[in-house]
This record gives sequence, structure tokens and C-alpha cells, in this order.
Amino acid sequence: MSLVELPPHPDYREPEPFAGPDHPMRLLTRAMAFGEAWTDGDAERVTGVFDGLASEWSSRHVDPQKRAPIFDAIERGGAPVHGRWIELGSGTGAGCQALDGVVDEHFSLDLSFQMLSHAPDRSPRVQADSSQLPLADDTADVVLMINMILFPAEVDRILRPNGHVVWVNTLGDQTPIHLPPADVVAALPGDWSGTTSHAGTGLWAVIHRTD
Repeated sequence: MSLVELPPHPDYREPEPFAGPDHPMRLLTRAMAFGEAWTDGDAERVTGVFDGLASEWSSRHVDPQKRAPIFDAIERGGAPVHGRWIELGSGTGAGCQALDGVVDEHFSLDLSFQMLSHAPDRSPRVQADSSQLPLADDTADVVLMINMILFPAEVDRILRPNGHVVWVNTLGDQTPIHLPPADVVAALPGDWSGTTSHAGTGLWAVIHRTD
């Protein structure tokens, strides 16, 4: 594993304390990344949480500070703008709004229909469980995850051999759904390398296969 850490972006500011290591979503994120089974109960519980938050999510979670890690991942992290980006856990469209007109193709998937119903109509949107994606093997040039639970085997399956993973936590280590970039690299099958840094109020990592 090789993960290069760049200095924080000049506009980076530390997030306010929000979610600690014992937050239920933090515990679930770590469990899924490192091999515990995703159950129907997990899916129902997470869907219910985000369905309930959907109507207010855009007003609180689509802003320049939270988009900044995506742009920095492209500008300093080398995330390619050409090819097909697939965003998992897209919510109400923070990624979609940031990538509109920036990348060649962008597709959004989320478990919560209510979240998708509040997203802007700027790219195809699909309701899907990311533990079993309705996508062919080797279909994505970039897999984007913003505050998203990591399902390593599915990310590995849909990513093309020369593809990239872009991992973003918009509140850094205060994000409820959080994994440090080094843990993302460790959880993915095979050997990976990449770059990480901080921007806005969050962190990002751009990683790719080296095996």
C-alpha cells in the first residue's frame, strides 16, 4: 500500500465536532468494510434514516465547503475527468451538482428513493443497494463515494482495471459514515496506491489498483 498525503488545501478548515468513533453509522461503516454481512435489516434501517432526512438534506449538505473535496480530488489528486463516473450513495445530489459539466459521464445510485427524488435531474439516477449493484463488471472508470458505506467487493467488481476510487468524507473524521483513507485502501481487494488530503471541511482520497 502506498498512500501519499498532500498538505491541506489553503481553504481547508477543521470541521466542528459532530460524530465520534462510537457513532452507530461509524460502527456500521467499519463493519461492512472489513467483512461483516450486510443484512436486510441493515438495509431497511439505513433506508428509513435517509428517507426521513431527504426533504432537508439538500439545504444542509450541498454547499461549497462540502463540494470542495471533490474538486480538490480532481485538481490535486488526479482523479480523471474523462470516462464514466459512478457515484454510490449519491443522496440528493452533492456529487451530481459538483460534477455537472466537469466529467464526461456521471451516474447516481442510492438506496433511498426519497433521497433520489430530491436530487437534480442532471444525470441518470437509480435506486440500488450498493452491496449488490445492478451493474456489469468493469463498468466504471471512477467510483465516487461521498459519506458512503464501503462495500469493497462490489466497488472492485464494477471498477475497470485502470479505474480510480474517489473517497470523500465531507466532515473529515467527524463524518458519521467515515473511514480513514488508509483503511479504505486496506479494505479493498488487491494492492492499491493513491493520494489523500483535506479541502473544505473534509478529506478526500484518490486511489487506484497497482496489482
